[in-house]
Amino acid sequence: MEQSQADIKLGRFLSLVLRHEPQAAGITLDQHGWADVEALIAGVRRAGRTIDRETLERIVRENNKQRYAFNDDHTKIRASQGHSIAVDVELQPAQPPAVLYHGTAQRFLSPIRREGLKPMGRQYVHLSKDRETATAVGRRHGTPVVLTVNAAAMVRDGAVFYLSENGVWLCKAVDVRYLKFS
Repeated sequence: MEQSQADIKLGRFLSLVLRHEPQAAGITLDQHGWADVEALIAGVRRAGRTIDRETLERIVRENNKQRYAFNDDHTKIRASQGHSIAVDVELQPAQPPAVLYHGTAQRFLSPIRREGLKPMGRQYVHLSKDRETATAVGRRHGTPVVLTVNAAAMVRDGAVFYLSENGVWLCKAVDVRYLKFS
């Protein structure tokens, strides 16, 4: 089912609040990134947007990136990954596939060639399990470029990977020696 433009716009605001600026809705996140659902709804309304529990449930359920998660009784909500604020979303180390992909834009290649991949204001570098997803990510930022990441070599050399609830692979950084520019 395709999301309405209103739901997409509201989802973007929720992403801002739950990943970057909880103060935009006048709420706080706990140490694990959880927000009280009722406080979030009230805060979103105070910020001048229309939302109720049914709308929030629909946005979480239909988000194509599965960006948000509820706790078991749906009293709390958090972003699955992508935070620029310090929270511990309780990620567990996971064994990645031998190869992962990173989508970026052509204009960012020069610093990546020098310094590798860095979280750039987020807590982790985001990686995809397939080239198609990485291409879509890169396209959001300009002319897409997909970098191949030798995750197997990184693990052999001691890197730790995490798999977020929505299937995004995360790591602290990717040194240039593990990247293939093609």
